[in-house]
Amino acid sequence: MQSSDGPARPMLSRVDDWVSRLNRWLVAAMLAATFGIVFANVVLRYLFGWSLTWAEEVARYLMVAGAFFGAGLALREGRLVAIEFLQDLLPLQGRRVVRITIAVMMLLFMAALVWFGSEFVVFGWRRSTVATDIPRGIPYLAIPIGAALFVIHLLFFLRGYVERDFAHDDGPVEAEGV
Repeated sequence: MQSSDGPARPMLSRVDDWVSRLNRWLVAAMLAATFGIVFANVVLRYLFGWSLTWAEEVARYLMVAGAFFGAGLALREGRLVAIEFLQDLLPLQGRRVVRITIAVMMLLFMAALVWFGSEFVVFGWRRSTVATDIPRGIPYLAIPIGAALFVIHLLFFLRGYVERDFAHDDGPVEAEGV
């Protein structure tokens, strides 16, 4: 009989890697498109006196989508704001309890964001954007998709987050006995 970490572990690692790569690619593409649109619009405006009417709206939607899509990646890489002072005063088991509580709160919040964001998409689908005249539900999709990506990243990241000892100034260190 195989252990629970046997063949399933490499498969989960491959899925995790694939999701992370896809997510990074999407964020990079959105930010590159935002840069390209804004740069083109500035050049057109100042060199030729002509502007793309849709550029500001599309760039704004891409920036918002990039932020929502990148939040889970930022969590994994430790780039989200965290106040760990009180947690660091606790013994290792207390830190684990605090991190489990934080993780559950994040999961609940993001699950609610997926739910209410989906309702927002449906509500926005009946109205059009100003410059591009597309349903507002399309850019609003960034909310539930970004929150769902955050949940996926958190679930893949959860065990390592809870088990690690973050009380050291030199970065995360493996917890004892793990």
